[in-house]
Amino acid sequence: MANTPTELVLIADNDAEIAEFLAARLRADGFDTALARDGYQALAGIALRRPGIVLLEADLPFIDGLALTRQLRADPATASLPLILLGAGPSSADKIAGLKAGADDFIAKPFDPAEVSARIDSAIRRHREVRESSPLTGMPGNDRILRELQSWIKRGDPFALCYIDIDQFKAVNDVYGFVRGDEFIRALAECVYAAAGDAGAAPVFLGHVGGDDFTILCLPEHAEAVTGFLNDHFARRVRQLCEPRDVERGYIEHADRTSRRLTRSRLPTLSTGVALSTVRRFADAYEAVAEATTLKSVAKSHPGNYVAFPEGRAPGRTNRRPVFWTNER
Repeated sequence: MANTPTELVLIADNDAEIAEFLAARLRADGFDTALARDGYQALAGIALRRPGIVLLEADLPFIDGLALTRQLRADPATASLPLILLGAGPSSADKIAGLKAGADDFIAKPFDPAEVSARIDSAIRRHREVRESSPLTGMPGNDRILRELQSWIKRGDPFALCYIDIDQFKAVNDVYGFVRGDEFIRALAECVYAAAGDAGAAPVFLGHVGGDDFTILCLPEHAEAVTGFLNDHFARRVRQLCEPRDVERGYIEHADRTSRRLTRSRLPTLSTGVALSTVRRFADAYEAVAEATTLKSVAKSHPGNYVAFPEGRAPGRTNRRPVFWTNER
């Protein structure tokens, strides 16, 4: 069964028998289908219903599959549309030409319908993951984060959802500019990856909510180590990214937007809220996110790097990393 049962597959093939046979198989696998007999009908079908993926016969009448692929890739409205070419006995040169034109795959006829269905499902999944990823960090975005969190909840797996935010980030953008601000965000993404690895957190899922907000989904017993390593890594990167004079004096000086008076902001730190399924049972992903968001707000009310855990869970104190505190909501 396809993972995307509501996706519409447009099959553009002038062989009606093959098209109908393939459409029947795809419907049995949970896809919706539409048919086109030539290049013009394919364009009309795409404009009318915007399919999730298009299968193009390489030798379509009027506009062949290769030319149609180039045309669709050149149009911003369809540039990211998943496309698979179909062809009878294609040579290696034919396949290479199709892939260079922008096709995601090239399937030779005769084909196994089960294989076609699997390739369609794979192409749709890849495109969705790219579409949902942050263009700045390449990490999964909101929709993917919510789906992953929901799957942990549905399976009943214990989890810690760590919601991370940079403090004093406005001062970075105001003084250093948005280009440096993007460097801070990319640096935090690298620190998130490094912290998860250093803590040996597995299974783990890392996400970029947007802006300077990130998430780490891990087992509850890994939350303290992961956030501790993260604070350490990010503190080092802050010293590298801030101007030396600001590092030396410990603050960034900038003009207040309303009064225009000079004000001082501490060097960027991290505030993290940790929602724990071992403390509270969450009905769905939205409840867990709301809990982590509330705790992140609590963390932001404290200076410096601060990790806020829920009431009822006292994190272990260690000599190596005495930066964790339990706070009451």
